[in-house]
Amino acid sequence: MIVTLAVAPVVLTTLAIGLLGVAAMRTTSDFLVASRRVSPLLNSAAVSGEYLSAASFLGVAGLMVRDGVGALWYPVGFTAGYIAMLALVAAPMRRSGALTVPDFAEARLGSVTLRRLAAVVVLVISVLYLVPQFRTAGLVLSVVSGTPYWVGVILSGLAVSITLALGGMRAATYVQAFQFVLKLVLFIVPAAWLVAQVGPEVRQEALHPVEFTHFEAQTPVSFRISATLEVPEGVRVVDDDGGVSEIPPGEWHVPAGATVVFAQGSAAPVLEGSTAPGGPGWERPLLDLGTPEHPLLATWAVLLATMLGTMGLPHVIMRFHTSPDGRAARRTAALTVALLGVFYIFPGIYGTLGRVLVPHLYLSGATDSAVVALPAQVDPGPLGGVFTGLLTAGAFAAFLATSLGLLLVVAGAISHDLVPGGLRQLRMTVVGAAIVVLLLALPAVSFDASTLVTWGFTVAASTFCPLLVLGIWWSRLTAGGAIAGVTVGLLASCGGFALGIADPPVPGWVSILLIQPAPWSVPLAFATMIVVSLFGRPQPWATAAMLRLHLHEHRRSPFADRSALARDLGHSSWSARRSSAVRRITRRLVR
Repeated sequence: MIVTLAVAPVVLTTLAIGLLGVAAMRTTSDFLVASRRVSPLLNSAAVSGEYLSAASFLGVAGLMVRDGVGALWYPVGFTAGYIAMLALVAAPMRRSGALTVPDFAEARLGSVTLRRLAAVVVLVISVLYLVPQFRTAGLVLSVVSGTPYWVGVILSGLAVSITLALGGMRAATYVQAFQFVLKLVLFIVPAAWLVAQVGPEVRQEALHPVEFTHFEAQTPVSFRISATLEVPEGVRVVDDDGGVSEIPPGEWHVPAGATVVFAQGSAAPVLEGSTAPGGPGWERPLLDLGTPEHPLLATWAVLLATMLGTMGLPHVIMRFHTSPDGRAARRTAALTVALLGVFYIFPGIYGTLGRVLVPHLYLSGATDSAVVALPAQVDPGPLGGVFTGLLTAGAFAAFLATSLGLLLVVAGAISHDLVPGGLRQLRMTVVGAAIVVLLLALPAVSFDASTLVTWGFTVAASTFCPLLVLGIWWSRLTAGGAIAGVTVGLLASCGGFALGIADPPVPGWVSILLIQPAPWSVPLAFATMIVVSLFGRPQPWATAAMLRLHLHEHRRSPFADRSALARDLGHSSWSARRSSAVRRITRRLVR
């Protein structure tokens, strides 16, 4: 009941703000970039609310419970990416006047093919990022309230799609800013309560990790997916009739949907292919990606993916287009770094306490729910229920805020870049895209949310990062080079994931580079763009277009009106109108 009372206000407030945005919705620009009138402070709060997803908070704490202190490198990469964005991308992207990343690609290089390819990349990144949001919403709600997994998935999907369809970017901005403040309060207050409530013994154990080898109390573990456990001597479970029986040593296959109640004092089984929380190496400040070998390589792979991927995330890039000018975009990025720095103090607190209080969640693959499971372990009474409700409300705010931005860029990629249409089509696309993502999220309960999100970052780092950096800072980039580089980056990153899932018999360092291919897919994409561009010739107006990205705004960008850009470049009949188009666009850019 407490959980319902906590989640309902978050969902209803989201819908109410969506209704308030209806009156301001008149054009495509209103829908996609809120008419570029969002202040830096409001925008930075909205960016932070959008960026702090289920994977950013619940996922990091869950990874820390399962894998150790090295998981804290994820938020380091997430935050460092904004520093790179502040230095290289934020202001020039805003000065381009584009509404989306594909918009920028066509405006900078005059290629409809590149625009469509970029729209496809947007869809790939957004699906990899959206599915874990809805999946974790369903998982968390089922853990804390006992509802079926699909209830949380459907609830979050309905709230996000209705809000966006009604209010677009303006509604999303206010929702995300509100939810950032809400998340900050709802995660800080329970963290302080937990640290004060657990007592000195738990705090001492949290700082001095001990391997999870037995159950301190009678503990039920629900397996939403099947699991294979390695059973040592002394594993005892409570039968349906209240008796206690011992599980014979060896391999134990637990089917999906089963709930096993381990007796007090029972030895703890070990999940096949993994190590128990708190075991040797848990406190090591480096990452293990499926193998304890080469931890430094694994750490660098994740850092490159998260840092460079942040610079290419389409829903983050689109947020800078809502700024009034380039200076406001830079201020937004700087403020975002400060806000994220405050927020990311707390996943470490929850992860450390979770390793002590709920280590058994790793047996069922439910460490993503460790944060919301903690209060009940500390206080099973009403007060624990209240804090569980607060954390669940904060978690739902994280799902909704991130999903709003992602669903918006999906709608923009389909209805603005692939199949251009008006405001009504954008709204219909939001609903249709939400339905498709829900259908993908329903069977995704067995997937690891953080892995999927990191894959999304890797695709962004391998495609949009080189496109934006070279497109903004290198005047010799050609459309052919950009198309080749984006294609190679997309195929390399996705191909690496596919081979990593197949688990081929390769050395440990190769396995890491397949699971996280950023260390080789990003340089490969950069090199492809540069080499192919050197064999081509940039358009005559490329230098003038570059100047437009770096000079201070003094008039409206010619790229702000997509129809005017298409008319100037003559996309419908480029070969016949090339000379006149070049003269017109050059005059407008240098005027």
